[in-house]
Amino acid sequence: MAEVWEGVMEATKWAQEKKTDPLLWSIQVTSALNSAGVALPSVQLAHRLVSYICFDNHVPITWKFLEKAMAARLLPPLLALSLLSARVVPHRLLHPAAYALYLDLLSRHAFSLSSHLHFPNYHKLMASLHHSLPPSPPSPPPPPTLTPASFSSTSSSPSSHSFSTLPWTTSACSTTTLAPTLICSSTLLLPRIPCIGTTPPSRFSLLRAFFATKSLPGSSPWPAHWGPFVHQLQRLAGNSTVLRTLKHVSPESLVPLNFNTTTGIKLLSSEWKTTPKLELNDVLAAGADSCTVQSRHDSWSLLWLPIDLILEDAMDGNHVAENSAVEVLTGLVKALQAVNGTAWHSAFLGLWIAALRLVQRERDPHEGPVPRLDTCLCMLLCITTLVVANLIEEEEGELIEEAERSPTNQRKDKQALGVRRGELVISLQLLGDYENLLCSPQSVIWGANQAAAKATLFVSGQSGYLEYTNVNDLPTNCSGNLRHLIVEACIARHLLDTSAYFWPGYVSTPCNQLPHSIPNHLPSWSSLMKGSLLTPPLVNVLVATPASSLGRVVPCLCGLITPIPSRGFDGSLAEIEKIFEFAINGSDEEKISAATILCGASLVRGWNVQEHIIFFIINLLSPPVPPTYSGTESYLISYAPFLNVLLLGISPVDSVHIFSLHGAVPLLAAVLLPICEAFGSCVPNVSWTAVTGEKLTCHAVFSNAFILLLRLWRFSLPPFEHVMGGAATPALGSQLGPEYLLLLRNCMLASFGKTPKDRIRSRRFSKMISFSLEPLFMDSFPKLNIWYRQHRECIASTCSTLAPGPGGSVSQIVEALLSMMCRKINRSAQTLTPTTSGSSNSSSSSFDDALMKLKVPAWDILEATPFVLDAALTACAHGRLSPRELATGLKDLADFLPATLGTIVSYLSAEVTRGIWKPAFMNGSDWPSPAANLSTVEQQIKKILAATGVDVPSLATDANGPATLPLPLAAFLSLTITYKLDKSYERFVVLVGPSLITLSSSCPWPCMPIVGALWAQKVKRWSDFFVFSASATVFHHSRDAVVQLLKSCFTSTLGLGSACIYSNGGVGALLGHGFGSHFSGGISPVAPGIFYLRVFRSIRDVMFLTEEIVSLLMLSVRDIANGGLPKGEVEKLKKTKYGMRYGQVSLSASMTRVKHAALLGASFLWISGAYGLVQSLFTETLPSWFLSAQGLEQEVGESGVIVAMLRGYALASFAVLSGTFAWGIDSSSPASKRRPKVLEIHLEFLANALDGKVSLRCDCATWRAYVSGVMSLMVSCTPLWIQELDVGMLKRISNGLRQLNEEDLALRLLEIKGISVMGEVAEMISQSRF
Repeated sequence: MAEVWEGVMEATKWAQEKKTDPLLWSIQVTSALNSAGVALPSVQLAHRLVSYICFDNHVPITWKFLEKAMAARLLPPLLALSLLSARVVPHRLLHPAAYALYLDLLSRHAFSLSSHLHFPNYHKLMASLHHSLPPSPPSPPPPPTLTPASFSSTSSSPSSHSFSTLPWTTSACSTTTLAPTLICSSTLLLPRIPCIGTTPPSRFSLLRAFFATKSLPGSSPWPAHWGPFVHQLQRLAGNSTVLRTLKHVSPESLVPLNFNTTTGIKLLSSEWKTTPKLELNDVLAAGADSCTVQSRHDSWSLLWLPIDLILEDAMDGNHVAENSAVEVLTGLVKALQAVNGTAWHSAFLGLWIAALRLVQRERDPHEGPVPRLDTCLCMLLCITTLVVANLIEEEEGELIEEAERSPTNQRKDKQALGVRRGELVISLQLLGDYENLLCSPQSVIWGANQAAAKATLFVSGQSGYLEYTNVNDLPTNCSGNLRHLIVEACIARHLLDTSAYFWPGYVSTPCNQLPHSIPNHLPSWSSLMKGSLLTPPLVNVLVATPASSLGRVVPCLCGLITPIPSRGFDGSLAEIEKIFEFAINGSDEEKISAATILCGASLVRGWNVQEHIIFFIINLLSPPVPPTYSGTESYLISYAPFLNVLLLGISPVDSVHIFSLHGAVPLLAAVLLPICEAFGSCVPNVSWTAVTGEKLTCHAVFSNAFILLLRLWRFSLPPFEHVMGGAATPALGSQLGPEYLLLLRNCMLASFGKTPKDRIRSRRFSKMISFSLEPLFMDSFPKLNIWYRQHRECIASTCSTLAPGPGGSVSQIVEALLSMMCRKINRSAQTLTPTTSGSSNSSSSSFDDALMKLKVPAWDILEATPFVLDAALTACAHGRLSPRELATGLKDLADFLPATLGTIVSYLSAEVTRGIWKPAFMNGSDWPSPAANLSTVEQQIKKILAATGVDVPSLATDANGPATLPLPLAAFLSLTITYKLDKSYERFVVLVGPSLITLSSSCPWPCMPIVGALWAQKVKRWSDFFVFSASATVFHHSRDAVVQLLKSCFTSTLGLGSACIYSNGGVGALLGHGFGSHFSGGISPVAPGIFYLRVFRSIRDVMFLTEEIVSLLMLSVRDIANGGLPKGEVEKLKKTKYGMRYGQVSLSASMTRVKHAALLGASFLWISGAYGLVQSLFTETLPSWFLSAQGLEQEVGESGVIVAMLRGYALASFAVLSGTFAWGIDSSSPASKRRPKVLEIHLEFLANALDGKVSLRCDCATWRAYVSGVMSLMVSCTPLWIQELDVGMLKRISNGLRQLNEEDLALRLLEIKGISVMGEVAEMISQSRF
């Protein structure tokens, strides 16, 4: 018989090589087996063919042979599926194609049970099935019956949805043991099994009969691991829309069971079928385990939507955030993990995928003044890694603290390793499945290839220095992707070790072709660590190469691999510390070289040590007092060349953005203030030679520091933004200034290091980093404080108050500045001066005399600048100065002292809002004309808005009328156009550019399109950017447009309505791929989420957003209940033949989508107004809504009850999610101190309503669902909130819950409070009907 099977396998090999048709192969095999007397279907053929395929011959033709053999009954299909389950499922990540083919075979043959009952060798088949699917060890082996085997086979095959929930293991384990873990929770196999619609009802009866028995026939009681399987079947019944359309199967046929009893399985009571009540937490968490990122409706990704929104919002380069993105994301991930009820690896995976999506949106970036790719990569490879590190260290810190408190106090290393570290490994292994997201942008392909080559070298046991190797010399199988860079970032921070290199599929086949002799004469970071001096060639290399670049790979010793990071975080930090030592103790030339290196590639792309470099630079900007210092002026003056290199090095827009992401803006502002104070008070009598060879004065150093300082807050806000919505006092967000940044800095340094979490984090930082803990205040900088007061007075004063005293020093400086500005004009400065000066010889002063008068401290020049601007603008308005001369004069003033740009911006912005200046006609003769492309810009704006779903009729303009701008805005625009777009002017353009857009957006339509058209003429490659900016202006002026934009965000994300732009919904529909002319025919549509994230900061009164978001949430719930269709279309469907069937929507699926809507609404609420809007939601909006329920259509019938209940659950989720985003789920954030007071106010309203003291006008089902939903979410997700509440309040809420028949919830609420309510708990238990 052995010869027969050898012949069959030889025939199979021959057919594989010749690619024989599967039908011919099956005929040959059938003939051979019949001749040998082998009974068909053959068990032996199933074993041999599956073993042959997995995985030495895993090619398409062999799978076709297997499929043909199953179809022709040459082998038992169910046995083949069982054998494949044991081989394919554990290795599905390594062989995804095999897994996909296995699922296809499963969908075709898994439910053909009746054919197996009539096989001639049925008992032999059952025995073989029993051996191929061994039960779990604790349970005795069941007898070989068909039904358990079929369940094992089908339940052990997860759909693609289960990839995110399966812990990867390389150890062998039985398929039956894996079954409860691998079951898909929302759809099981229905999407994969098209034949289920035709499955006879008798087969589902068999399923029910099997589960209805308390024990398997002739075996021990029911195995416990089948409990989750029953639970998943119940979830399937609640989620599946497919079941509701089948002829023989109903959802109730799969939910007859309850496995939560000790006596076995019992049928659910009839009350379950009639009461429209759901366990909110179970349903809301259902989506977390049911889908993957690449699911059809992006359901899994929507659970982590707030992360995508926060990441995208952080990429707004025009906004410098004061708070660390690391801290914001850490709190957000913790909140989402708790509310979604997922494992930590799922939370980590959601974080990684959101960051990868951010990078992919910038894969082909649009042209514009604000580069984003480097900051996106910083977010992925540094910020996100630090978030994961924070979460892991937080858990391990708690374990360490708990071990120290234990009586034995015997701490072991294993006790310090928490669960989250292992969950990180799982998430990174699963991340390899998302190949489309892992494609590296062009700028980091080289680094990704290096990371892959490093792993390949390590696995191959090769030695050498990778940084010396030419990438072209590396083998082709060393191509890397973004996951390689992520893993290297985690290894560098000791979150992983080099055992990650041995993950399945992480590296290609180990290569022995790498060169063994590697040249060592090339300069590199290793040369520095070996003692090389900072020669110009070495400095150039270190400036262009990040310190965290991949380098040495330790070889294997004696064939053993030791998982020790060869050169990660420690090596890179040592290199940076070496440079820092040069900057502190080196010669003047070495100090400047070291400063240049720190501000080079290591700052922008040194992701593994980026935060250290930032702190080193901040330390260097506050150098120590020299030992030999003596004098009256500040000691900082002697550091001028060194400080100037640092200031210029961190001035690029992406560098400032990176400081912002790390939360270092308050620290940076605190070191810039002394520099501004010192150099602004210095007379420019001394000069130095800069690195570039240019002459360097104290005015230049002051200007560089001052402009950088101005960029750290919104200094140029027009006056109307200081009092928004008619408020009596300015909004907090508009008062951000240097004093606020100092307050943040003082709080940061005073609070850091006082918690165990901070002490653990402090171990990451270099011992060479130190900060003065002394608080700083504005009074410590008198000159800057005087300017700041004048600045605030300037933007709020009337024109008549701008007059310097006659004959004073300020008046002389004003005249000198006017003489300098008008040196090319055949007029005297006296004609421009609006005041009567005591100086009689000013008109005859020469230009050189004017410059001599301007050798004064920079603060004095800034004090005189508003008067100069007022005189020049007045002269232009009265025709004494032409527009071209005005623009030239402003440019000369800015070139003389670039720091005056700040005063120019703030003064002209204030003058625009006063509205006293006549309009400037942009006709091309006096002022530049936008006529060449203005109509094109306006058409593109209308197309973008229409594609986004926003209709604003007020955009119509008079095409024949002249284009006009307010005179101050025209002057500002003309000044900005005069700047060259090269690196030397970049720091000035990034100051005036955002201010110009902000000012233009606040002016009437079509000011911003005119500005955009003129700038697009100057820089054509930036036209998309300016068209987008002009489009966003619409939302600054129209509240209705903002509401339409929010509605478009809801409909596109949730995939609601037949007119929806993105019918499938999801994160991609909300955020899209940025904007730009990626398609033929002009600019592509802008995703609504991108629009909103770029305009919400300019909304003058954000308080109306709370009510609007609640209203949109309620409308979305109604549409969700209608299956995502408008109400009119639903009514039409109900009149069709199958209307009732099509109109039915899975309640559980609707609940999942309701949660997505609540997530979206809570995210927008938090992002738009932070703590203020969330507090308003709890204390004002929600109580008012329940008291009035305005704008809701009352539904009737059964659907009305469902809609009302869903609305209550939506509001509950919306409220709790908003609270967790704003306050966190614990007490780690400062905002958590506000939480108890706000919750007490809201719960007081709930208690009064439950006690009957308040009359509600909302639907009763909505109110009941809201109360039970809010409290159940607080109990399960935010128990710390409950512990902070007053005991009396909790008792009232608990009594109210009991009135709503929520005894279990009422009991759990009191249990969390603890001993203080023990009596009430005991009384409730004694009175319980259970």
